[in-house]
Amino acid sequence: MKAEDLRLEELVEFGEGRLSLKERRVVLHDVHAFAQFRGDLIAMVGIEHARRILTRYGYFWGQADAAAMKRIFEWDSLAELVKAGPRMHMLQGVNRPFIRKLEIDEASGRFYMDIVWHNSGEAEEHLVEFGKSAQPVCWILVGYVSGYCSLCLGHNIYFVEKMCQAQGDRICTAIGKDEAAWGDELKGFLPFFRADDIWGKVQKLSHDLRRKSRELTAQRKLLGWGVGAPRAPFIEVRSETFRRVLDLASRVALFDTSVLITGETGAGKEVLARFIHRQSPRAAKPFVAVNCTALPETLLESELFGHRSGAFTGATRDRVGLFEQAEKGTLFLDEIGDISPTMQMKMLRVLQEREIMRLGESQPRKIDVRVLTATNRNLAQAIREGRFREDLFYRLRVIEIDIPPLRQRRDDILPLARHFVKRLATRLKMPNLRLDATCVDYLQNYTWPGNVRELENSMERAAVLCANGLILPEHLPAHVVHTELAPALGGNPGLRTLAEVEQAHIQSVLKSVDGNQTQAAKILGINSTTLWRKLKKT
Repeated sequence: MKAEDLRLEELVEFGEGRLSLKERRVVLHDVHAFAQFRGDLIAMVGIEHARRILTRYGYFWGQADAAAMKRIFEWDSLAELVKAGPRMHMLQGVNRPFIRKLEIDEASGRFYMDIVWHNSGEAEEHLVEFGKSAQPVCWILVGYVSGYCSLCLGHNIYFVEKMCQAQGDRICTAIGKDEAAWGDELKGFLPFFRADDIWGKVQKLSHDLRRKSRELTAQRKLLGWGVGAPRAPFIEVRSETFRRVLDLASRVALFDTSVLITGETGAGKEVLARFIHRQSPRAAKPFVAVNCTALPETLLESELFGHRSGAFTGATRDRVGLFEQAEKGTLFLDEIGDISPTMQMKMLRVLQEREIMRLGESQPRKIDVRVLTATNRNLAQAIREGRFREDLFYRLRVIEIDIPPLRQRRDDILPLARHFVKRLATRLKMPNLRLDATCVDYLQNYTWPGNVRELENSMERAAVLCANGLILPEHLPAHVVHTELAPALGGNPGLRTLAEVEQAHIQSVLKSVDGNQTQAAKILGINSTTLWRKLKKT
């Protein structure tokens, strides 16, 4: 998990009379109302005590958020966990943070962060109530990042605000260091951070939330939630490998060069072909796609080149082939590595002469079509084995674009999943459909042997099975959540028998409910007697 992957709609459950951040109740507050409270607080206890109270309030808030982030997600690194704190404040509308520098030495405990807060709500509150200040006033923000980072690192981290918009500065900035690194410079600020047993309270809160989360999950399973309950442009691309693919595709799109797209099944070869077409000068003309393995050779030839009435039995009228239908546009031939030697020869002639001949005719027809092809086969090996023509291969592969499998571009998994959820919300007429944050780690840790297609199918399955439009881990395919099933389901199918896969899944479900067979039967969609009979076979 990366900090930038956090989304408010996946973290917070919005209900009438209650907002909860993963079973921890939260509320919204009005900036102007809080400004009035801030003013009353200062008037009643003085500015020094008010600063201490608000700093401690922020400190506890930060520790509570850090405990939640550690409890919910598996982070790519300690740095990503630390960066999630400022990200949470941004999602909550507190400010717009920018981390200028972050250094963490886990071995020595050394810590340094230089952070900028744009549009600080706290500075705005102070200006509303008091006007320009003689000192920095983002006390809650300072407390928050101090508490958050202290819990993440397991020892005291303190932040000190250096610039503040309430003072008339353009931005608010703060520096955070470990206690040893601050030295004597920290003495004047320490009293504002002192609080009674904050760590113990956070530990207890985290323990209570984990227990409550387990109870709610068990309740959902007892109620049967998730069992029988009621193509677009490219989206955000984060992985460097796929960015390079799109960059190459964008460059070759401008020319009528033949492109061979390679990659595993489900990696998105046709999607990339459509992308190339949309970026090309032929974008206003047709894009025609055909899977070469979907038709036998005789029908494929007729589909591609067309036929004249009477050319063969059943040809009752003239038919325009796909090459002609794609005139001035793009023809995409998927699974080109599976066509027969005869068809390979005819395809070579079409590419060389830029003309086709309908079945039953003797006069060739000129065509103006860009041809894009794709395969999941190793064509170089097929050439060595005499199954694919070398001259056709070089005609097709002027430019080769290899799409990396999804497991090699892990950063793209979450944006893709969110994209599919958004699209499914429209297609399935589920306007409130959303992905719960607890699904994120499962999605990113699975290897997706079926690539993008498997991810899309998994999200559709989850959308259909979920209750109240909230996709939880229990709605994802079992082998995605219980990765011990993945080798049997997604890898080499010969590793286990179907019965072995079934038993492994049953044991995983039983383990997730602490051996409760009644709950397990409901999750599996079978009655207790059937489950008992299946367990007896082991």
